[in-house]
Amino acid sequence: MKKTLLAAALVASFGVIAMAPRIAGAAAPAPDGTITITGKVVANTCTFSVAGGSASNTVQLPVVFTTALNAAGNVAGNTPFTIKVSGCDPNLTSVQEQFGGSNINAADGNLKNIATATSPQTVASNVEVQLLSGTSAVINLNTNANSPVGTLSSGGVTLSYQAQYYATAAATAGLVNTTVTYTTQYQ
Repeated sequence: MKKTLLAAALVASFGVIAMAPRIAGAAAPAPDGTITITGKVVANTCTFSVAGGSASNTVQLPVVFTTALNAAGNVAGNTPFTIKVSGCDPNLTSVQEQFGGSNINAADGNLKNIATATSPQTVASNVEVQLLSGTSAVINLNTNANSPVGTLSSGGVTLSYQAQYYATAAATAGLVNTTVTYTTQYQ
């Protein structure tokens, strides 16, 4: 039995060795295509200004009456603001802001009201804050759909946005406060 196994092992080994020159000398198959990989390395030089201030600033919505927000889907207090991007590396061609954070409502992509009551003031209920592009397209903050892309000119661009109250049902009077982060996507 041992002799049979040894003989089979030797035949298998010599068969592979005998085939090796044929496999190594065989012509390689023709390629099906080519993948070209490109990229950019740029200096992190961009600076940001929100609503004419620093990179982190407050957008103040106006005071509105509950009658303006008395039904689901009503909006009020539309307030324009900008994010100015400047001083960018000249190898960059465009920017887009991607919004995020823990205050985004997963159901509709608006910002939740996270205000806290300060005596004697209460917190408004059934109110969210909605962001829009400068052309009034609603930005769903879950997907960042409709977030504008700005073409850089001389290393800068000003991106236009709007913020407004959004009623999820008849709103009650009180404070509204929320936050959102932004991260710049570069091209």
